[in-house]
Amino acid sequence: MTTGETVEVAEDFAQDAHLFAELLRAGGPVRRVRMPRGLDCYIVTDYAQARVLLADSRLHKDTRRAAELFEAKLPAGAANQGGFNEALGRHMLNTDPPDHSRLRKLVNKAFTGRTVARLRPRIEEITTELLDALAGQERADLVPSFAAPLPITVICELLGVAPEDRNEFSAWSKTLLSSSTPEDAQHAGQSMLAYLTGLIAQKRAEPAEDLLSDLVHASDDGDSLSEPELVSMAFLLLVAGHETTVNLIANSVLALLREPEQLALLRADPALLPGAVEEFLRFDGPIHLATMRFTAEPVEVGGVTIPEGEFVLISLLGANRDAERFPEPDRLDVTRAATGHLAFGHGIHYCVGAPLARLEAEIALGGLLARFPDLALDAKPDELVYRPSSLVHGLEALPVRLR
Repeated sequence: MTTGETVEVAEDFAQDAHLFAELLRAGGPVRRVRMPRGLDCYIVTDYAQARVLLADSRLHKDTRRAAELFEAKLPAGAANQGGFNEALGRHMLNTDPPDHSRLRKLVNKAFTGRTVARLRPRIEEITTELLDALAGQERADLVPSFAAPLPITVICELLGVAPEDRNEFSAWSKTLLSSSTPEDAQHAGQSMLAYLTGLIAQKRAEPAEDLLSDLVHASDDGDSLSEPELVSMAFLLLVAGHETTVNLIANSVLALLREPEQLALLRADPALLPGAVEEFLRFDGPIHLATMRFTAEPVEVGGVTIPEGEFVLISLLGANRDAERFPEPDRLDVTRAATGHLAFGHGIHYCVGAPLARLEAEIALGGLLARFPDLALDAKPDELVYRPSSLVHGLEALPVRLR
C-alpha cells in the first residue's frame, strides 16, 4: 500500500479531537489526509508507530526545507501559516542534529528536575494569589482567571518578561497557535518578533538574574546563540512554556468535573496527584498533533510507504488512547500507571519544559481542589468550545461554580 484513500479533514475537527483520532485509526494506523486549507499529509494515530516515528531520524524538521515543501504542496492562493514567521521558527523544535543538539545543550540545564524544584515555593505563592482572587466569587471562567495566568507568570518571571507585557504577549501567542486569518497571524508574528528583539537587546545591555539574560551571555565550550537563534529560542520557551500548561490545567479540571468518582478519589488521597497528572496528560493532553515533520526518504510504517518529501503529523491524543497500549483508554483513572504516554513527545524533541509543566499542574490542581470543595462545571459539556488549532488541544473557556 502506498497512498490509499485521502481523508478530507473537516474545518471543525478540533472540536472533538478524540473522535477524530478514533475515526482515523479505524481505517488503519497511518492515514493520508487533506487538511482544511488543502495541505496533503499523513496522520499517525497508533501508539507503537507514533513512538517510533517521533524518534525516527528519517523524519526531519528543518524550517527552511519545510517552508519549501509548504509552498510546493499548498493549493494556489492558500495561506501558508505553517511557517508564520521564519525568524521565530528557527528554534530547536524545528531543527535537526547537529544544530538541534547544540541548541538544546544550551537550555537543558535550566529545566532539569532539580532546577525546576527550586521554583516550587514561587509557583505555590502565585497559585495562592490566584485562588485568593477567586475566593469571593460564586462563578468563574477558570481559563483566564487561573489556568492561564499561573504558567504565564511563571515562565515570564523565569525569562525576565515585565509584568505589564504579559497580557499582550499571551494574546500574540494565542493568535499564532490558532487557526487565525493570515493577516492576524502576520501581525502577531511581527509584533512578537519586534518585542523579543527589543527584549534581547535590553538583556544584553543590562543583564538580570533570569534565564534570557543567561542565554544572551551563555557560553558552552566556546559556543553561544546567534541573534536569530536567541530570538527564536526566546519565542519557543515563552510560548511553549505556558501554552502547554494552560491547557493541561484546564483539561485536567474538566476531566475531573465530568468524573465525580475520580474527583472524590483524588480529594480523599492527595498523594495520588503526581500520578494523576500523568493520567491527565494521557487522557486529555494539551497537544493534539505534534509539530510538523517531513520524510527525508521513503518511510514504511504500519503497512504504508510514505514517500520522500511528505509531511507527517503524529496524533499524540490518538496514540495516548490506543487500546493496544492503554487498556480502556477512554476511561479516566487517576490510579492508573500512565507512564509511557506521549503527551510531551518522545526522542530528541521531547519537551524540555516537561518537569516544569508537571510541577505547575500538580500545585495548581492540588490548590484548586483543596480551596473549593464544591467546585462544579457551570455548562453542559457539549457547550464547551475548543480552540481552533491542530497543534494545541485546549478550551476557549471553562465556566465553573466555585460554591
